[in-house]
Amino acid sequence: MRIRTHHRHRLRLAALLAVGCAFAPAVAAAGPVYPIADPDPFYAAPADIGNHQPGDVLAVRPMPALPQFPNTDISLVEFRSTSSEGQPIAATTTVLSPRNRAADAPMLSLQQIINGLGSQCAVSRVLYTSDPNLMMREAPAWNVVLQRGWSIALPDHLGPHFAYGAAKLGGQITLDGIRAAQRVPELKVQHSPVAMAGYSGGGMATAWAAALAQSYAPELHIAGAAMGGVPMNLVTMLEAMGLNRHPVFGLAMAAGLGLEREYPDRFPISAQLNDRGLAIRDKLANSCTNDILTAGAGVGAMDVAKTTIMTEDPTARGVVEENSLQLYPGVPNMPVFEWHSPIDGLIPIDAVVDTIHRYCASGVKVWSEQVPVPDHLTAAVLGLPAAVSWLEARLTDKPVVSNCA
Repeated sequence: MRIRTHHRHRLRLAALLAVGCAFAPAVAAAGPVYPIADPDPFYAAPADIGNHQPGDVLAVRPMPALPQFPNTDISLVEFRSTSSEGQPIAATTTVLSPRNRAADAPMLSLQQIINGLGSQCAVSRVLYTSDPNLMMREAPAWNVVLQRGWSIALPDHLGPHFAYGAAKLGGQITLDGIRAAQRVPELKVQHSPVAMAGYSGGGMATAWAAALAQSYAPELHIAGAAMGGVPMNLVTMLEAMGLNRHPVFGLAMAAGLGLEREYPDRFPISAQLNDRGLAIRDKLANSCTNDILTAGAGVGAMDVAKTTIMTEDPTARGVVEENSLQLYPGVPNMPVFEWHSPIDGLIPIDAVVDTIHRYCASGVKVWSEQVPVPDHLTAAVLGLPAAVSWLEARLTDKPVVSNCA
């Protein structure tokens, strides 16, 4: 280790294909645009990455203390994980450790929302940024957890290519980040009770980690997963946007570009873009949330597509389906706390309800709460106190209560 469907559905699907699902074989291929590599060599995969197993620690670097986290040590851990197509990759997680922590005190793996395609969007980078456009203003609230003596692991769950939209990848990286943290002796979490939490995109990584745990990391004993506002079905989410211009079109296009990075052979969307689409793509290639939203503001699928001759290509559609948790047959092997707004205007609620019903029917102990506000992010804030209380109960081995119908 170094230290360091019918016609209407086809119309909707056409929008999906135009921003990232299918391709017309007659169009000349254009490869994906990858992010500029992080200039810090710490993030680079070692030459022998293929000789390591998922969760193996590749490097550890003590990081400077941050004033917003008093009496807290910070470590950056690089570890081996797995890409969407099964290849070895290097990933990172940042671990916040209270200096007065007891050995094997609880650890929370917190999957932040990362809407981004560039290295500066990574949590490990944003923690130290001076750019007000990137700062995580909610970060000081993490002291509520740190003051309880818990450690917090913050994985960069989009992976080395910043594959926004590749939800299954986020789950794998989350699990490997937990493995890795438990293998770093100085973190004192080798036998800690562990829980996971996240909202929206971070909730997606959390939910995938919970669903994958039994098959991908069966040796891990995770006390519970709290997930909120989770986009459970990317197909229906993108179809719902239709062909019209949409205020968050930039995020949809970014997701298509992120999936292309992970599945370049199965998901070649760049070949489908017209000149305007390619120009927007290049603006998005290393951007984070605000710049992505700005670049896509007032834009729709018809504005960026070179052609509307789209087919329901099963290979490309399969990529989106593979990253839609509602369609994944596995279920969590841990209790689940789930919250969402029943009137959320951003995510399809039917997919959330269906997935939770399936989990309940499979014997998963689920506590589900509704926060009836129309704004996606307001629901995150209002649901958080109940989620934290539930997590504390899991990490202190309290009896699990379910409200499955």
